[in-house]
Amino acid sequence: MIKRTLILSEIILVGLACTISVSCSKNTSYDNKLILTEAPGNIHLPDYSSGASWHNLPGAKISSIDLERPGSQKTLTKDFYSACFPEISYDGKSMLFAAQHKENDPWQIWEMNLKTLEYRQITSGTEECTDPAYLPGERIVFSRLTVNDTVKSAYCLFTCNADGSGLRQITFSPDDNLATTVLKDGRLLTVKNQLLPVQGGPMLSVMRPDGTKADKFYTGPGNSIYLNRAHETDDGRIIFAESDSESRTRFRLVSISYNTPLHTRTDLTSSIPGDFYNVLPLRPDKYLVSYRKSDSDRFALYEFNPEKGSLGPAVFNDTDYHILDIVRVKPYERPKKLPSEVDMQVKTGLLLCQDINFKDPFLPDNSTAMRKALKIEVLGVDTTYGVVDVEKDGSFQLKVMADKPFRIRTLDKDGNVVGSPCSWLWLRPNERRGCIGCHENPELAPENIVSLAVKKSPVIIPVHITDVKEKLVELE
Repeated sequence: MIKRTLILSEIILVGLACTISVSCSKNTSYDNKLILTEAPGNIHLPDYSSGASWHNLPGAKISSIDLERPGSQKTLTKDFYSACFPEISYDGKSMLFAAQHKENDPWQIWEMNLKTLEYRQITSGTEECTDPAYLPGERIVFSRLTVNDTVKSAYCLFTCNADGSGLRQITFSPDDNLATTVLKDGRLLTVKNQLLPVQGGPMLSVMRPDGTKADKFYTGPGNSIYLNRAHETDDGRIIFAESDSESRTRFRLVSISYNTPLHTRTDLTSSIPGDFYNVLPLRPDKYLVSYRKSDSDRFALYEFNPEKGSLGPAVFNDTDYHILDIVRVKPYERPKKLPSEVDMQVKTGLLLCQDINFKDPFLPDNSTAMRKALKIEVLGVDTTYGVVDVEKDGSFQLKVMADKPFRIRTLDKDGNVVGSPCSWLWLRPNERRGCIGCHENPELAPENIVSLAVKKSPVIIPVHITDVKEKLVELE
């Protein structure tokens, strides 16, 4: 009896110890352990919708802080001339960042061990690199200035292994791609800004980590621009700072739904004067935001309740610096690792469209009185790849050289332009892409029909190939 009592007591004690341990673990507040980018208060703040302005960030630093411990602020990048864009690893132990080691050095990607504060360089060379993020599969993604005959000069997305090896380019159009976020579904959400043939308004673009299935995710009203990375919440929202559509001077916090991003825009801070620079969602009812009331103020760290649309008290400020990036030091769920259809032994990709005369009913220029399009023209950066007659149902299927940017516009029977060119497209090697129609709503699903174009061999682009069979052998 005594032995059983002792055993029972031990079980109770062990149970209590486990309960205490679990309770302590659950009560550990990661909300207070933050890493910040701080920029000197006298500089012009960067606009990350543009590829050049973030160069003008001299003297920026990355610091850590525990909000429960006054005086805990510590500079992590004191060995660097300028550093920004911190990104925490899935296990919460390491940090990617972009930095200039010396004043005139090109920006490169670095990684720091957050326990020892030892750092190592991942990228190298003369090309500017920025906006790193961790990918599942022990790889990273970042933006790199790319200059060649195809994109001219643009910040393209690249991926590489954690040690910098295995470098792969994944975007191939004359667009800047910056401020990349890795979504929980494994896709990349990036701020895309068209550079050629004329500079276009920025949009949020989504793609797979291998560069396939790139598509529009969201565009703001008018000429609005974005200041920083978008952030995904646990309740299926995407949050970011967006300017007003006309002056581009006031920046608000905007929320869109992950499932229907094009038609769910909500201005979270319309009643609050001042500017928001960045946001860190903590809970559905609590965000940390970078905010200033007027142009003469420094951006400081505040609490914000998105459910009430109310700004809370300032929780941290530095009189000499703006608070820009905000990240938490904590483990978090690894995004899905998506399979890839890319086969570098294949030199082409396939594009299928169901009906070029189908248009998004939300577009203002949609009208039954518009001329019917019967042809498409495929445009390159400096040339045309040719004109293609579509099938009677408006469908077409193209075989396009992989990793080459192109745009498509629609023509009537006389060759007059009906629909303006779409944004830049590219196909990765062996990629198969489909769309419903020109200027479609990307949130729509295609009808379950067999297009006439599928029943024929795809049209090879460029169309001015003299010997089709010979070219097919060459491409494959």
